[in-house]
Amino acid sequence: MDFLKDYYSNFDEEGRLLSRHGQVEYLTTMRYISECLDGVEDPDILEVGAGTGRYSVTLAKQGLRVTAVELIGHNLEILRSKLDGTEPISVMQGNAMDLSAFPDDRFDLTMLLGPMYHLYTKEDKVRALSEAVRVTRPGGQILVAYCMNEPTVIQYVFAQNNLREVTEHNMLTPDWHCISEPKEIFELVRTEDIAELDSAFPVKRIKLVATDGATNYMRELIDGMDDETFGKWMDYHFAICERQDLIGASHHTLDILEKE
Repeated sequence: MDFLKDYYSNFDEEGRLLSRHGQVEYLTTMRYISECLDGVEDPDILEVGAGTGRYSVTLAKQGLRVTAVELIGHNLEILRSKLDGTEPISVMQGNAMDLSAFPDDRFDLTMLLGPMYHLYTKEDKVRALSEAVRVTRPGGQILVAYCMNEPTVIQYVFAQNNLREVTEHNMLTPDWHCISEPKEIFELVRTEDIAELDSAFPVKRIKLVATDGATNYMRELIDGMDDETFGKWMDYHFAICERQDLIGASHHTLDILEKE
């Protein structure tokens, strides 16, 4: 756990999401959050792994009722610093694998937009998803974000010339699936891994979305775009982000589930 605390104490996650390339993931996720909330009267929202509050605080400032749960104290400090006390938000420290503070079937929308990045065993992932499903009401929706395997193979292993390192440290399976440990910070999955997790629960998939698509392959280009060009890039991105033939090449994905 110290690896994770050290990472978020020193990494500017807020700055990443505020960068132009980071905005693609943020704007896409917000688009689908809004879609999930459409037609839900006075929704009760839970974000597990709320980080610095980029989503929770934004939703609360829109007047929506939000409960934000975050593990890392440094992130909680930043999140709380954004609040003036008028927002309908409850903030607490907690773990995605134990939501016992909440009863069954409470929330209209439950979001795990970070925890699956840092859970390294199937058992832990099942536990976190089980808790998210449990606290969501029947007919409610669950949003789960993942980091995908192939972009790391393409960019880190080959583009950044780390093939020898990852081979010597046995960090790849024979079929090129990255093997992650806590010191690597991020756990990487493929679409079939996500589907296997979903199959264990009484949920149906609504959509699986590429939240940044090709954006992170060309960060400098995206960051240098003028407003008009960036707007066109977002138009293109939204036009293709649900194409299943492209999902696995996105750095981040969003699994949208409905509890049955």
